[in-house]
Amino acid sequence: MRQHSITVAAVAVSGVLLAGACSSGGGGGGDGQARTPAPITTTQGGGATAGAARLGEPRVLATGLEVPWAVTFLPGGDALVTERDRGDLLRVTPGGKVTEVGKVPGVEAEGEGGLLGVAVSPSFDRDWYVYLYFTAAGDNRVVRYRYDDRLGSPQPIVTGIPKGSNHNGGRIAFGPDGMLYIGTGEIYRTELAQNRDSLGGKILRVTPDGRPAPGNPYGTRIWTYGHRNVQGLAWDDAKRMYATEFGQDRFDEINRIERGANYGWPRVEGVGGQRQYTDPLLTWSTAEASPSGLAYAGGSLWAAALRGERLWQVPLDGNGNVGRPIAHYQGRYGRLRAAVASPDGRSLWVTTSNRDGRGDPRQGDDTILVIPVQR
Repeated sequence: MRQHSITVAAVAVSGVLLAGACSSGGGGGGDGQARTPAPITTTQGGGATAGAARLGEPRVLATGLEVPWAVTFLPGGDALVTERDRGDLLRVTPGGKVTEVGKVPGVEAEGEGGLLGVAVSPSFDRDWYVYLYFTAAGDNRVVRYRYDDRLGSPQPIVTGIPKGSNHNGGRIAFGPDGMLYIGTGEIYRTELAQNRDSLGGKILRVTPDGRPAPGNPYGTRIWTYGHRNVQGLAWDDAKRMYATEFGQDRFDEINRIERGANYGWPRVEGVGGQRQYTDPLLTWSTAEASPSGLAYAGGSLWAAALRGERLWQVPLDGNGNVGRPIAHYQGRYGRLRAAVASPDGRSLWVTTSNRDGRGDPRQGDDTILVIPVQR
């Protein structure tokens, strides 16, 4: 078993925050030209969106990880963490002790593929199920295991998700309705996103045993389509669903996810203003974001940015409308991959992704940060 060092010293919060405001309406007549005002700068503690949650000082919980891709929590507060390239599942305590649960069989890590999403059954205290999304020899798949300090025998529940060197999607999460939601990518075969006979470029909604969930719009596993590469899923207090979306050359997105909606890829990137496609709530330039994990806490969405190397805060009002986005820790920790709220909603667990082949590893990378959320 691997044991990792625990770092308990607090890491200083960046003194400067970058806030960029983006519009989700009034697109450029189908040319994808979202109207994005120039960023503004603000000092810590002032100038941010009125009433928005604030962050306390981060602390480094664990170090020496290798591409920690996803985080979810077990009853009691311990977390399960996947390592994409190693194919290892880790258990991490709130105090920072890291224990290797085991290597997941069948994982074939290549490019952006490997051991990706993890979710814990809402009825874990009765069924002991843990769900993993990973790249196998011939596909991406979701596999269910019984977990009692070690993984039991695998039970594939969704197979045949297209795999590739890039755009494998991979985020999984149980929604407030008890159904499992699965974000997939179009593996650079853009035509898959609009093809409802393919599981690529979609958000899927399935029962805990992998069947199409009751109420799905097409009688299949598909919930929404027209996606490029979904790696972030979250719900607010009113059970509204949101997802991050990687753009190609111009616009990354946060989308409000609605049953049966078509989000336009590859026909639209960013805001298109075309009735048949659902416009994003907001967009960033791809240099500012490349958003992966998404969490909700303290009245805001929190998006972990890879290329943008920052944590984006997106305040929400009571109707699910977005306020002015606020960028935290720009360049301080490098590429950020996972963002998940703690069970009590009082902190975020955020992972770095500097050892993923595109980052510049720093001493101690990769790490898990714990960041208090204050209202």
